[in-house]
Amino acid sequence: MNRQEMREKLQKKLTDRRFEHSLGVEYVSGCLAMVHGVNVEKALTAGLLHDCAKCLSPEEKIERCTKNNLPISECEYNNPELLHAKLGAFYAREKYDVKDPDILSAIACHTTGKPAMNMLEKILFVADYIEPNRKPLKEIEEIRKEAFADIDKCIVHILKNTLSYLDTTTDDTDPMSIDTYNYYVAHQAVADKLKEVDI
Repeated sequence: MNRQEMREKLQKKLTDRRFEHSLGVEYVSGCLAMVHGVNVEKALTAGLLHDCAKCLSPEEKIERCTKNNLPISECEYNNPELLHAKLGAFYAREKYDVKDPDILSAIACHTTGKPAMNMLEKILFVADYIEPNRKPLKEIEEIRKEAFADIDKCIVHILKNTLSYLDTTTDDTDPMSIDTYNYYVAHQAVADKLKEVDI
């Protein structure tokens, strides 16, 4: 299935707003791939399909993960919206004929991120946050600049804002988001130390 065929199929499964967001993430993923030396076609495909399971109801997400033997954590069971990432990776493979493990992995972790992401995973995680159709978010212009200049710093910035927001809106933050934040804070501290040595 080529990307245009994927687009046409995806449009029938998403709301207009979600489809517009997906096109924005596709575009930004391609741009970031060019800057960070990643296969552009992979990035475009991951960006396009990242939310392919987003518009299912919470009950449908749980039911379809259970039916297809996709693991559900306690946090995901309490917040089924989180399941759209791993279910999206499954759908990308089964319904959109995506076989590339890098694309599937990027889709699977695009919501929370994960420690030690590869560059394609980082790109999709960031593109989902900064794409131009998003409503204005705190410090978004600075974050967009960081995405192209220092993507690891950008990831820390995104997760800091996300965790701060979740801290005021829920008592059940996904542990993977916290693990990812802690990993990249430590990673950034090491990178900053190395820069000091270089100077």
